[in-house]
Amino acid sequence: MAMGFPFYVLNPSFAGMKKIAKFLSMSMVCLYSSMYGQTPQVQHQFATQPSWADEFDINGPPNLTKWSYDVGGSGWGNNEAQYYTERDLKNARVENGILIIEAHSEIYLTNRFTSARLVSKGKGDFLYGRIEVRAKLPQGKGTWPAIWMLPTAQTYSDKYWPDNGEIDIMEHVGFDQGRVHASIHSKAFNHIQGTQKTSAIRSETVSKTFHTYRLDWTPEKIDMYFDNELYFSFDNTGQGWAEYPFDQPFHILLNLAIGGNWGGKQGIDNSVFPQRLEVDYVRVYPMLH
Repeated sequence: MAMGFPFYVLNPSFAGMKKIAKFLSMSMVCLYSSMYGQTPQVQHQFATQPSWADEFDINGPPNLTKWSYDVGGSGWGNNEAQYYTERDLKNARVENGILIIEAHSEIYLTNRFTSARLVSKGKGDFLYGRIEVRAKLPQGKGTWPAIWMLPTAQTYSDKYWPDNGEIDIMEHVGFDQGRVHASIHSKAFNHIQGTQKTSAIRSETVSKTFHTYRLDWTPEKIDMYFDNELYFSFDNTGQGWAEYPFDQPFHILLNLAIGGNWGGKQGIDNSVFPQRLEVDYVRVYPMLH
């Protein structure tokens, strides 16, 4: 459709100039849309107070109104070496305001190591928002801590993973000490196909001090930050759930795996155990608009 010039463009005044600027701005948006098939992304805002959080301020077992345990030693799809237990005070506990997930080198059933994996499924399920986790990571070959999210329901296809998505807010492998990773997985983008979307950032202090790992999640995109430094972005291209299944509730997982296809790529150093993933807090800020 051709766009004619309105009267105030031909008869400019101070007020008219303001209208001209607005007119041109709207015209540029229309031009952008016609050229690229999309409009500039919406700038969302998040609440300043969390709607769901765990500050880990009560010593003892993890708060079971917020967390459940995944239990077992099946390798978890990655040939991992640990057995995830629900032994509150050995593999998972709160001490002095910190959640400790601790891995031990010990024979447990058919596994060589024990650890814990906490999940918020059914107790903390979220669609969009800002998620912040402040944590200090373990170190040593074979350790593989993660702060991540999985879909609470199987909304798409007859295959839960990767079709319904995965958001990795933080992954770290001990043989690559100074690097942390952020990733997403979907049917179209995953490591099995070699199409995974991922990025990494370097820090030599991830096991010496606490750092903040953050996800900003909206209908249009996923951004991830290390201490407020953006280092991973993934846009919703509008091509459907195979690329962006991140329009359904997800829950949070905190775990320390040992070995596995990635964590054990350079072996496991038994001399470093026990090792801890320490978490200062988990906070979820809802998206306002």
